[in-house]
Amino acid sequence: MKTIETIATITKDGKITAQSPLDIPEGEHQVVIVIDEKPLTEKAKSKEKRPPLKFSAYPVGLVSESLTFRREDLYAND
Repeated sequence: MKTIETIATITKDGKITAQSPLDIPEGEHQVVIVIDEKPLTEKAKSKEKRPPLKFSAYPVGLVSESLTFRREDLYAND
């Protein structure tokens, strides 16, 4: 059993179209559909725009002058 989260389109006559991953074999499958009562366009309008988060820089410098974290120091030569 797989859980797939995707966006589906529902037409006026009640047909639903959704994109599934390519690793699902072709044919009929038993599925469970949970539908949010508001379409995405209404949900997008109701969300307020938030200003971007601001992170201040905090200079920490080197922990120790002897620790350079060069590749040669981190990995063996083999």
